Amino acid sequence: MESEDTKKIQEMKTDLNLLLECLKYQMDNPFSQKEALVTIHSICQQNSNAGVYFREIGGLMFVRNLAKSSEHSMVKEAALYTLGAVAEQNVYCQQTLCTSELFEDLTWFLSNNDSNTNLKRMSVYVILVLVSNNRTGQTLVRETGCITVLTQLFRTVLSKYELNLSDKNVFQSYQLWSSVCSTLCVCVNNPQNDENQMLCCSLFPHANDWLINCITPEVIRPVCSFIGLTLANNTFVQKYFISVGGLDVLSQVLVQLESDSHKTVSSAKLAVVVTKTVDACIADNPTFGVILSKYQIVSKLLTLLLHESLDSGEKFSIILTLGHCTEDCEENQYDLFKNNGLPLMIQALTESQSEELNKAATFVLHNCKKITEKLCLSLGEYSFDENEKQLEDINMKEKNLEEYWKKAKEILHRIEQLEREGNEEKIQREKYKDNVSSMNINIENTLKHLHGDSIGKGPEAEDKDKSQSRKLPSCKSHGILTTACTNDHQMKTLLKSTDPFDACYRESGQNKTLYKADSSYSQNLHERTNFEKKNSVSQSSDHVFKPPIPVVKNRKQELPVTDPFTLCSDIINKEVITFLATDSHSKMLKYRCSEILLTPRRRRQLSSESTTSGGITRTEGCGSCSQIPQADQRLQA
Repeated sequence: MESEDTKKIQEMKTDLNLLLECLKYQMDNPFSQKEALVTIHSICQQNSNAGVYFREIGGLMFVRNLAKSSEHSMVKEAALYTLGAVAEQNVYCQQTLCTSELFEDLTWFLSNNDSNTNLKRMSVYVILVLVSNNRTGQTLVRETGCITVLTQLFRTVLSKYELNLSDKNVFQSYQLWSSVCSTLCVCVNNPQNDENQMLCCSLFPHANDWLINCITPEVIRPVCSFIGLTLANNTFVQKYFISVGGLDVLSQVLVQLESDSHKTVSSAKLAVVVTKTVDACIADNPTFGVILSKYQIVSKLLTLLLHESLDSGEKFSIILTLGHCTEDCEENQYDLFKNNGLPLMIQALTESQSEELNKAATFVLHNCKKITEKLCLSLGEYSFDENEKQLEDINMKEKNLEEYWKKAKEILHRIEQLEREGNEEKIQREKYKDNVSSMNINIENTLKHLHGDSIGKGPEAEDKDKSQSRKLPSCKSHGILTTACTNDHQMKTLLKSTDPFDACYRESGQNKTLYKADSSYSQNLHERTNFEKKNSVSQSSDHVFKPPIPVVKNRKQELPVTDPFTLCSDIINKEVITFLATDSHSKMLKYRCSEILLTPRRRRQLSSESTTSGGITRTEGCGSCSQIPQADQRLQA
């Protein structure tokens, strides 16, 4: 098997060497050079190590110079395509090509009027590869002025809002424009680049025009991706986008797509894309949610949430957006209440198996808790001059929602209960630390007493030691700290950290359990406490908060012991920590220690005496320590 792999590697190296020679000696034959470049691209796509070897033999830099110096457009396009493919497969090749000289050449290709559309597409592709996941590339694309040319292409490549993609020329222009959108996205995101975001926000008015005039998937998806990533986690850019009417435009598009979603599934899917963009606008500025109330976005989102074609991830995006809409806006909170949003959130909590979706629904319930209680208290405050029919409608809605609100109160009550338990456990945990510290001090004193003061003591001294050991404080299991996002601030912080453009919406903050134990006794008490806590929480709350997984950390290290007295001390230490609670445990401690130190003959003698007297005489135990020198001599022998 190894010989076959070695053979393939050798063949790959031979092929690349021959192809490089072909490129060098076929300068007057552009067709041969193009075929050689396509073959090199194919080899590097199949084997990531091929790009590394091609770089080592100087092929990468030769192709780069060929793209710049060749007089034939087809050779330039093939050379750029090969460079992009090799850099995409191997990060070392990406770093080699990421130079200001190459970015300047690519900028010249994009700004040159003689460059055809395909050459520009290949140039944009190379820029995208060099900038992806590369802050150095993001910096160079800005410093060389390349990003300025890209923004200009975004404005000018497509001149008409009505796209006829069946036309070959229009389709090629659209492909270039779409590639420009993708490249601008990587210029501002992953990693996030604030300076590039500031440069790209100048395109927002033009993006708004596209959204208004061309509501098609081919335009909505790339434009929404560009907007969402450009303003993500940047409050200044978000405010600018809202100031130029961007949130109003998104709201209008969302209303139209939601209306069309009853006819076509694609409109529902596209409405979710716009929803994510809306969420990115208000995630860090929830006060701007009042703009959405003008377009009754909450009711539209609730209707969209019932669409059968949506999966769990898409529903999560909608509920998360509802959470940010209702966070600091009473108008949106009331809209959610009167449009039966409360039953939908309860249904999401009880039926969904997604922990992220459940947390998003809980977030919405927290936001609407105060407004719901306020509405319930204000039912009797209507004047008699009020339209009776309107009052009856409101009362009917209240009665229909009463059952759901009871369930919501139960869930919120459990959330608050868990929150109080968490606070109590914090206090108990601090007490536990103090108890453990005092316990350790007492144990050390006891050990010193056992090791040093017990030599030469009689039965009375041993009884005193025993009574002292009974006075040691017992260990309480308060070492559990369950962190749950139950209050408003914690829930908002958790859900704000979720990137609305992450396909999986990975949870940024998982519930964690910190468990610290200094002995097996603490571990047993922890298990008992965990069992009691599980019994105290009903099954309904498990949909919101899953029980944390305990992590046991035992910091104690056992060191090799050669001295018999030290060995006895170590055993005493273990036994005191583990069995200090009862008298029988103290007896077991003494006699286990004495058995280690006594000779076999003495053990048999004690066994005989035990049989005769019905018990072991306490004066023969560890207290006298008369057998220690004798045991030491035997161990040394």
